[in-house]
Amino acid sequence: MVDIADKLAYFQAITGLEDLDLCTEILQAHGWDLELAISSFTGGEASHDETAGAASASTVTATDTGTAPAGSSNSAPPEALERSDSEVGAVAAAAPGLAWKLVTLPISVISGGLGLVSGAVGLGFWVAGGILSYSLGMVGIGPSAGRNGGESLSRLVSVSASAREAVDFVAAFEREYGAGGPNFVTEGFMDALQRSRNSFKLLFVYLHSPDHSDSPGFCERTLRSEVLSEFINHNFVAWGGSIRASEGFKMSNSLKASRYPFCAVVMPATNQRIALLQQIEGPKSPDEMLTLLQRVLEESAPVLTAARIESEERISNMRLREEQDAAYRAALEADQARERQRREEEERVAREAAEAEMKRKEEEEARERAAQEAAEREAARARMREEKALALGAEPEKGADVTQVLVRFPTGERKERRFHSSKTIQSLYDYVDSLGCLQVEDYNLVSNFPRTVYGDEKRPLTLNEAGLHPQASLFVELN
Repeated sequence: MVDIADKLAYFQAITGLEDLDLCTEILQAHGWDLELAISSFTGGEASHDETAGAASASTVTATDTGTAPAGSSNSAPPEALERSDSEVGAVAAAAPGLAWKLVTLPISVISGGLGLVSGAVGLGFWVAGGILSYSLGMVGIGPSAGRNGGESLSRLVSVSASAREAVDFVAAFEREYGAGGPNFVTEGFMDALQRSRNSFKLLFVYLHSPDHSDSPGFCERTLRSEVLSEFINHNFVAWGGSIRASEGFKMSNSLKASRYPFCAVVMPATNQRIALLQQIEGPKSPDEMLTLLQRVLEESAPVLTAARIESEERISNMRLREEQDAAYRAALEADQARERQRREEEERVAREAAEAEMKRKEEEEARERAAQEAAEREAARARMREEKALALGAEPEKGADVTQVLVRFPTGERKERRFHSSKTIQSLYDYVDSLGCLQVEDYNLVSNFPRTVYGDEKRPLTLNEAGLHPQASLFVELN
């Protein structure tokens, strides 16, 4: 639905048709192909003259009229702007086709003093553009089209045709009257109007009638005047066209030119209209032209100056907003970076705390396991001591077959006990183990004189067989 509405709006803007139902029927007949519908609408030859008259009626109708600037004998009178289409048709023998609409869009001319015109112009058009430039940009026509490689220009023949007409006019002017004179731009009227808007200048328009007897003298003596041409080049954007060409003919109808040579000073206004500030008809001397143009320039200066100031303020505000946005983005990025660092630091601290807690738990569990194992070992040794003490039995009384054994420990502690001489060396080890004086299990019992180690190979010997009866003194040697 949005696409259909956009196509209707573009078709109306380009063709100038105000009847919505008619536009809908034309687009429906061409399958809603916007380019095909426009091409068909503008390419018809059967009703060539009728459509030219219709274009003049629909695009040139003055929506606002006013009085000529005070004191200007050469300004266009209201009657000149309101005369019939039949009178306009007398200017040229044949009216060109509707291809003009692709370039100009519907144009209404506002005529009157600068006070009336400035209200119609509005600084907003000069500062931010307007519906005209927007519509041209949407269909690929105008300054934005150049940024896209001229693809739209190659598709819309009418744009290149208007530029070609401008180039042809400049070439013919220089060929006929020589170099010098105003620097007419080699582009279509709407592009020239856009150029004047962008440069905050008025648009000087010259419509050339090759068949008029006053045209050669005006071009040679007035337009090519060094003082006048320099003044125009410095203060205006100049555009010229021949009324024999399509665009020149259309502009003669739009500006309601009645006498030639014809010059006008215009500026873009709102709602796709142009404001006619000064209309100069008939031959004029360089001084007369200079006087009229100076007066228009002086009257328009406040509007142009205000527009330029507003544009500069808008650009300054835009630049300020861009700087503020950049500063905001930088601050936001810095805040986000700090937030990321804070989160990463929190995550690192949490991770280290978790690792430390895990390590603490592992160490605690290891200590608990070690303590449990030590307790189990101690319990096992205690059970072993009890078992070995029980296995030794009661200490025998002194007798001929009883051996007295003294055992010295590394700590200096001494233990003494009696054993039957028939007991083995292993019984002495069991006795030492049952005492619990040693924290190790790998040791040997040793005698000094002579030094004898009673190791594993001698443990099965009895005390008598080992020569330890009737008494023996042994010490514990740790391995």
